[in-house]
Amino acid sequence: MRTHWTNSLKIAGIAVSVVLAGCATSATAQEPAAATAATSAEADSYPFVSGDFWEVTGIDIKPGGGLAYANHLAGKWRASQEFAKSKGWIKDYMVLSNYHNRAGEPDLYLITVMADIPNGPESEAQYEAYSAWADASDAQMEAENADRAEFREVMGTSLMQELDFKD
Repeated sequence: MRTHWTNSLKIAGIAVSVVLAGCATSATAQEPAAATAATSAEADSYPFVSGDFWEVTGIDIKPGGGLAYANHLAGKWRASQEFAKSKGWIKDYMVLSNYHNRAGEPDLYLITVMADIPNGPESEAQYEAYSAWADASDAQMEAENADRAEFREVMGTSLMQELDFKD
């Protein structure tokens, strides 16, 4: 049951229980094998440093669901993001509209920016704190997530890492 709640919370844009297997946390770790054999001097010349993580969730709004979903985002979703921000779990969040979306593309992107991905114990502590703040059981939160399925579909979530130019 915990996995379903984690997915629901992740869909809400709070990355408190992200489980990553083999996630590269630096730009140089993502380079081809030949590049990893670079000398120290060559590695120092790489023009990027690893920055924040961006969780981007694509949302398709079902016909007639725009106002209901906008109200959800402006209410509960925003409040949960502000709670996470007040705790230092996230740095920022935003909603972007896909102005010229083509068939099969999301209508909205929900973005959460965080400095780090929480480890297991951090994730559990965040889960407990969020549950207390939300004052809702896992079953209640899952039911709320299922209710939103009436007016939106989550098309997918990507976890990206910002690459900042070295100065």
